[in-house]
Amino acid sequence: MGFKLNRKSSKDPMSEINVTPFVDVMLVLLIIFMVTAPLLTVGVQVDLPESSADSLPEEQEPLTLTINSKGEIFIQESKVEFDKIIAKVLAVSKNRTDTRIYVRGDKAINYGRVLEIMGLLSGSGFTKVALISEPYKER
Repeated sequence: MGFKLNRKSSKDPMSEINVTPFVDVMLVLLIIFMVTAPLLTVGVQVDLPESSADSLPEEQEPLTLTINSKGEIFIQESKVEFDKIIAKVLAVSKNRTDTRIYVRGDKAINYGRVLEIMGLLSGSGFTKVALISEPYKER
């Protein structure tokens, strides 16, 4: 039984694909997306109060209404005047009053202002209005 070894000459082209550069690029992109993803969540900066409440399960993207420390009101990331809140929320939610609305209020703002906006939303027929807070940090 004899074996014949085919030795390729150095002039033949290499037919294997080198995947190492592809893997390197993918790992760099993964790191970039992991670093930037938390920064893309919410654009309005507020200092949320802390709470020990459990988070709610989410089946669809909720509508976020934010009140910053200056008392300015934002729907998602666009600023809105107080008297136009309901019209804007109805437009964004496509007139669906069962849309989940999260209210984010800065802890430096008056609690009555947050409740005033929540009451305005509830009085307009929105049934799923909730507050957002930060979980307690280890002390």
